[in-house]
Amino acid sequence: MALGAGLVFSLGALMAREATHADVWQYLIWRSIGIIVVIEAVSRLRRRPTALGRAYGGGRLMWLACLCLLVASLAFVYALKNTTAANAAFLSSVTPLFAIVLGRVFLGERLTRITIAATVVALIGLAVTVLGDLGSGGMVGNIAAVMSALGFAGYTVCVRSDLQRDWSPVLPGYAFALVLLCGIVTLINGRPLLPGPVSTAYALAHGAVIIVVGTLLFNAASRAVPAVAMTIFAQTENVFVPIWIFLFIGERPQRTALVGGAIIFTAIVAKATLDARPEADPAHDFPVEAGPGSIA
Repeated sequence: MALGAGLVFSLGALMAREATHADVWQYLIWRSIGIIVVIEAVSRLRRRPTALGRAYGGGRLMWLACLCLLVASLAFVYALKNTTAANAAFLSSVTPLFAIVLGRVFLGERLTRITIAATVVALIGLAVTVLGDLGSGGMVGNIAAVMSALGFAGYTVCVRSDLQRDWSPVLPGYAFALVLLCGIVTLINGRPLLPGPVSTAYALAHGAVIIVVGTLLFNAASRAVPAVAMTIFAQTENVFVPIWIFLFIGERPQRTALVGGAIIFTAIVAKATLDARPEADPAHDFPVEAGPGSIA
């Protein structure tokens, strides 16, 4: 289920690229609507209060978590539309290390030598990926991918600050905010809210099926699979994204993107593996158990 979650999440990137008649704002409107409809339907079936009500009545920390996912989601879809799929996936995969550094700043988590070394190696991989794309005109998309990683990391810190809290309302909470924001921007740009039946269907399926099913698989797996292993399994999403785009759209990743991505993945997997050793530094680092396509 852990590996399957990454596989399911990775399909969302393909849907975003196939929705050729929808820009970022239009796509996110309908993807967010898909999320809200499914989550609220589940809440109603369980006879629980509306998820939106719990999201916006959950206090400032819940609002901050929603804001972080809003930034992460908007930035990731923008990256998919404005740079190569490989760059978007690889650059956003530094989320686990960004989260640990932010945890040090805001939660006082102590950085281990393994974490510091892994962060330095990952930043080298990030630099290789970005520098190899300087002449392609996709630099704004690359920056958006890194912003996406920061947004996911910020959300992780919010969750880490209160482990006993139910954070599930964040999913429809940030989705509703995206509908309002993207709807306003779309109207200001003079574009229709409905981009076309095919692109709308892709966006709805992304939210209602890919995100919901992937999240259910991931949550179920996390109850039985150790956190370190989940950190590694989460990277399968980023591995499959450029594969699907290559197979179905024909977009070939640049060599520098593959090299940089390999460096980043090596840093993340090595950190998770070394932290799992009994003799590892006992300082408590927390893993990130979701990739860019998961709850965003």
